[in-house]
Amino acid sequence: MAQTDILALILGGGAGSRLYPLTRLRAKPAVPIAGKYRLVDIPISNCLNSGVNQIYILTQFNSVSLHRHISQAYKFDLFSRGFVQILAAEQTPRSTDWYQGTADAIRKQLPEIRALNARDVLILSGDHLYRMDYSAFARAHREARADITVAVLPAPRADAPRFGILETDAEQRVISFHEKPSAPAQLDALATYTDPDRPYLGSMGIYLFRSEVLYELLDTNDGSDFGKHILPASIQRQRVMAYPFGGYWEDIGTIRSFYEANLALADPQPAFRLYDPDRPIYTHRPVLPTTSFEGECYLDRVLLADGCKVIRSQISESVIGLRSLIGPEARLTRTVIMGADFYETEAEQAWNAKKGIPNVGVGQGCSIDGAIIDKNARIGEDVVIRCIPDRPDTETEHYVARDGLVIVPKGSIVPKGVVI
Repeated sequence: MAQTDILALILGGGAGSRLYPLTRLRAKPAVPIAGKYRLVDIPISNCLNSGVNQIYILTQFNSVSLHRHISQAYKFDLFSRGFVQILAAEQTPRSTDWYQGTADAIRKQLPEIRALNARDVLILSGDHLYRMDYSAFARAHREARADITVAVLPAPRADAPRFGILETDAEQRVISFHEKPSAPAQLDALATYTDPDRPYLGSMGIYLFRSEVLYELLDTNDGSDFGKHILPASIQRQRVMAYPFGGYWEDIGTIRSFYEANLALADPQPAFRLYDPDRPIYTHRPVLPTTSFEGECYLDRVLLADGCKVIRSQISESVIGLRSLIGPEARLTRTVIMGADFYETEAEQAWNAKKGIPNVGVGQGCSIDGAIIDKNARIGEDVVIRCIPDRPDTETEHYVARDGLVIVPKGSIVPKGVVI
């Protein structure tokens, strides 16, 4: 049932430096995940599966590919009140600078947001992996007569410095909010949750506001960020409630978390299941042929997208994206390959051969273990890439190293025989 009185705002985020080089040419929500999706598909799908079908996406950095994906993937018919639309940062008579934070992004778009006349405004991040029923979230928010409700989950001490940490009373009302605390004494004082392994109550960055309260807070508080400014200031004057969430949730904020979350999706019993017929993950549906295999191939715990061709190769514990060309005689282990945006013609491949350039895909005899290969990369024959846990962060002509992993950036070329 459509939640026509809820407006969802998905924040596109900033430059996404912790996901570099995946964000070198694209916005963070546009980063591919699970072979065929984009990160932004997760909160959009949660909205649509919850009956929330009025969705704005606020964007600023490297947003061209994100805009293209949204326009291609999410179309509503003339008889529906639903929409998924971009609100891009812009210069106007009332504002001449870029978004300065999460709250400032929404403040600058208030005229468009107010025009929808929604009862509640749902604020989401574009870079989290989880399933959540926002209709149940809204029901709890209204039953508690809350002005603001914050979705929360228990967190271990090691993760506490990257969360907003809350304290609540017996009725789940928030009595304090501390954005990303790191001082040991402060962390000791905030360890109030009953689970000894996860003693902190962390904000998921998912907020539901009564619209009038949101507008008032943004008009009277010039703070630029919800976690740092708006929420801590609102606790004394507003009824701020916590909404416990018990499911899988992962912040795809770093190269390591992105890599591990992708590989976990290929597990036989993954914590996050892509295959849920009642709550599917939506995305753009390109017209592609069935994936084909030539010769004897071996695959174990692999997510394999449409339009791929695998030739006499071995692949294990990996994610293989759209239009990937693998082999022959390639060996891939614990590797994320994002695939390609296009197929090369025979004429283009002949030109590549003449110029000594590898074709798009993974060439013959390659051995790759523990890497992320971004879209349209060209990996030449007999290339070797190995994961070295203590490899220092570096950036070279052919690859970038982050968090011990090798990332071949979008469109990069790794020549024949290179060992990384």
